[in-house]
Amino acid sequence: MSEEKRKTISLVLGGGGARGYAHIGVIRALEERGLSIRSISGCSMGALVGGIYAMGRLGDFEDWARRINRREIFSLLDFTFGGGGLVRGDRLITSLRELVGEMQIEELPLRFTAVAADLVRGRPVWIDRGPLFEAIRASISLPLFLTPVDHGGVRLVDGGIFDPVPMAPTFRDFNDLTIAVSLSGPAAEEPEAPPPGDEQEEPASLSARLWRRLSARRNDDGEAEARWALSFVVSQSIDAMQNLITRLRLASDPPDVLIEIPRDACGLLEFDRAEPLISLGYDLARASVARL
Repeated sequence: MSEEKRKTISLVLGGGGARGYAHIGVIRALEERGLSIRSISGCSMGALVGGIYAMGRLGDFEDWARRINRREIFSLLDFTFGGGGLVRGDRLITSLRELVGEMQIEELPLRFTAVAADLVRGRPVWIDRGPLFEAIRASISLPLFLTPVDHGGVRLVDGGIFDPVPMAPTFRDFNDLTIAVSLSGPAAEEPEAPPPGDEQEEPASLSARLWRRLSARRNDDGEAEARWALSFVVSQSIDAMQNLITRLRLASDPPDVLIEIPRDACGLLEFDRAEPLISLGYDLARASVARL
């Protein structure tokens, strides 16, 4: 399809933990359809995937995400017992910078906005200037999990607190269509605790035991307890909050196309499930854009 005939897109990528891997599949489907993404607004994992795509390095990130396992994920977690979260996030951001590099947002070939949240003032914060990964780190600061970030003298947390699917930054665009991806779509099934895992694979340190409590796996003797493990309670609470805010936001400012990833597609912290989530995002996006 020639550049003159390609529809230009403002792409809005929502937050929702590991379900954000689905954004990769969505982007692949949009590219396959010949749509030209000219602007991205994202929060949390939407900011991470969208920012790396804007750099032109999504392929490297996708390969990394498809390979990573639970042990490798654990190795990226620099636990702390202060500062407003369980994990500092420095090790993760350093690894991503080494994987794809760093750029100033102003130098990206398309418009990009990462959305974080200022809890003190009770407002979303748009970051569209400065180092890309500083903006991403602020946007992914999931409360209780990643520590807040000091950005310009303001402490910021995950943008999904106030704006899980940040449409507003696209209002300044002049593109043909706005496509939004919500990670808080209707559940396909009643929520369950995560499936059993191989506990022998995890280290036996104090921080490892803490992580095991966060991501407790169901077993035959303790299914009821696993259903109410810390990760389950936190993830279900955040999902419920974001689902409500998303519905209210999109009712007032609907996109041209809304792609909804079921909120039970995976747990909030199941970052070892990239393969099925990328496929899910791809399939749902193909079905949506086929109707354009």
